Amino acid sequence: MDDDRQSRADAVDREMAARGLPEEVVAALVHWWSANAGRYPDATPGAHTVHYTPARWAEITPWPAALASRSSAGDAEISRALVASAVADALGREAYTEALVATYVWGKGKSGTPAGSGPTTLKNILAADDLENVLAKAVAALREDGARRAYEVLLLPSNGLGPSFFTKFLYFAGQAVPTGRGPQPLVLDQVLARRMRGLAAQVGKDTGYDPDGSVAAWVWSDGGWSPHRYEVYLSFLQAAARQLSKVGGWPPDAGTDLLECALFTTRWTTPG
Repeated sequence: MDDDRQSRADAVDREMAARGLPEEVVAALVHWWSANAGRYPDATPGAHTVHYTPARWAEITPWPAALASRSSAGDAEISRALVASAVADALGREAYTEALVATYVWGKGKSGTPAGSGPTTLKNILAADDLENVLAKAVAALREDGARRAYEVLLLPSNGLGPSFFTKFLYFAGQAVPTGRGPQPLVLDQVLARRMRGLAAQVGKDTGYDPDGSVAAWVWSDGGWSPHRYEVYLSFLQAAARQLSKVGGWPPDAGTDLLECALFTTRWTTPG
């Protein structure tokens, strides 16, 4: 049964790659850009900013100097550009855990609860004895072999750092170090997986490979994606970015991460 399901998943992947983004998604992304071009004047998502409360992270060490002081009252802002700078600085000093903290705070923002998801979870993650070594191996794998291998390195440890957050680490690390081969790493989280699930479900229905959407729900679940699935995701978005570069109303020189940012915040209605 699993072999049959995997073969149908592979067929849907191939058909998605051949079709690219459907017209309604292209239209939604062009509309998104028309509304956000002023926010991202350099056609990168560097200005993508979230709010966080520094005081909530008072027990987290090491704390990147680029982030707001945890003695400050109220909220602060953290953008992708700021995180990219903090990560590049930390990796230059081989301070891998510090780089992770910057990406985690940006990824979590103000969501979660003081006693649960967020600072408490991160504190537990940082307590793993081998975390610094694992992060170092992931960056080395990214530099030497590419995003899929780096993903494999981070997927193995059971330290509580799941793909939704360690792909954020890989994304920002990929801006600081050259990627050995294949596409640049990107964030993959529950929201983006659900976007991919919707695309896959439509293709599966159209082709008959997955008429009820069960295969799409299996491969694009809410978490626990395999290294192969991450590779499929990166390849699809890379091709989709090339497709969009030829569309009027989308910045022709935009990177794949602008598409990732747009998909995170864009919804569309599929026909049928």
